[in-house]
Amino acid sequence: MFFQSVGLLSRERRTQLAAFQRKAGIRFRSLELLNLSFTHRSCGNEDASRSLNNERLEFLGDAVLGLVAASTLYQILGERSEGELARIKSYVVSEEVLSELAKGLELDEYILLGKGEEQSGGRAKKAILADAAEALIGAYYLDSGFDAASRFVRGLIEPEIGKVLQNRHHKDYKTMLQEYAQKFHKSYPMYRLTKRSGPDHDRTFWVSCEVAGAEYGTHSGKNKKEAEQNAAQAAYDAIIEAGGLEAARLLKIDGQ
Repeated sequence: MFFQSVGLLSRERRTQLAAFQRKAGIRFRSLELLNLSFTHRSCGNEDASRSLNNERLEFLGDAVLGLVAASTLYQILGERSEGELARIKSYVVSEEVLSELAKGLELDEYILLGKGEEQSGGRAKKAILADAAEALIGAYYLDSGFDAASRFVRGLIEPEIGKVLQNRHHKDYKTMLQEYAQKFHKSYPMYRLTKRSGPDHDRTFWVSCEVAGAEYGTHSGKNKKEAEQNAAQAAYDAIIEAGGLEAARLLKIDGQ
């Protein structure tokens, strides 16, 4: 079978899934499929009877999300260049945005995790939340068709597109800094991991950033990607404060 039969879902779980649907404003024909979209692979690591997980649905949901995002941007921003549309789409479908959308849907309350992942704070991890959001989209597409999934996705991403257009969005400082360095210094920013601290399940990473021979300090994050973003932001802000205003104009979707 593709997923568990509804008879294997407890009454409590069915009640939880019904509550989620009311909050999200969607309705699944198959509670089993909805439940599968919330099932992280760590469940199967500890319980062979729950070996099915949401990874295949995540793969499908990523494709549906990408198509709906591209179509929406094409329709509402027809005057923008392909490059600008691609940049906005990249932001809208990013892990950062998807994890925040997942929090807004309260997916963290419904995700099924193995004990180890639960204890390591998996319920709050951006990657797990973003993956669950994509899996939910994939499941809804299978359950109710493309039109219903498209309406659901558009309802989620249109406010995020609005944030970009109003310059209220989370900015990808690594990309912005790279574009600045390439244009004005014909080089790339250099990131160096300087320190790790904390236990394996709660690590903090420290990264320094260098641009054109100038080092802009060391900054931390809960993973290397986050630390590099924080280091890039500090470097970018320092360059702007020093008078490198041209950098702020490089990313057109910033509205500069």
